[in-house]
Amino acid sequence: MIVDDQELLRHGVTMVVRSQPDMEVVAEAADGAEALERLKALRVDVVVMDIRMPRMDGVTATREIQRLADPPRVLALTTFDLDEHALAALRAGASGFMLKDAPGEEIIAAIRHVHRGDAIIAPATTRRLVGRLVAPGGGDPDALLGALTQREREVFLGLARGASNAEIGAELFLSEATVKTHVGRILTKFGLRDRVQAVVLAYESGVVTPGDRRP
Repeated sequence: MIVDDQELLRHGVTMVVRSQPDMEVVAEAADGAEALERLKALRVDVVVMDIRMPRMDGVTATREIQRLADPPRVLALTTFDLDEHALAALRAGASGFMLKDAPGEEIIAAIRHVHRGDAIIAPATTRRLVGRLVAPGGGDPDALLGALTQREREVFLGLARGASNAEIGAELFLSEATVKTHVGRILTKFGLRDRVQAVVLAYESGVVTPGDRRP
């Protein structure tokens, strides 16, 4: 589903998606409220969601989508890569965000990543975004880490710094497949949908702080 109040942009993204033989646009919506109404009757895998829209914005709509029994994944569209609204979308449950002026092939690749359950924000962007816009919370980092095994803690700290599975594996002398398994267990334990939410949790709980690059 493509959700954007700008008809020209909405149709443009729809055309790009429909050019792919294995993708289908099942619906369009002009705002979050319309998207939620359409989701009552449709099975959607991924929602490409504009953040700033009248009536109901993309952040509110994303938060409401997470309340559905089997929510689709959300890829947010934003104008600026360090927009505070982009972070709000991630905190509301989006699996990542793309700039509106990104080339069509990048949007297609992002949709595929989100559909597979991956986050599509590059590690460097994740660090810049969260480090700049998330204020460390007053939680108990030891209590948070206490829910994890020693190896899971090491992987979680790598996630928190925005490292890829390959980078974490090289640092801990683990295969990418093993790191992926640990990441899956961490997300399950904390009830998170993807690694971006894990980064936000780590900052908000004080497990890491902006600028932290500890190995």
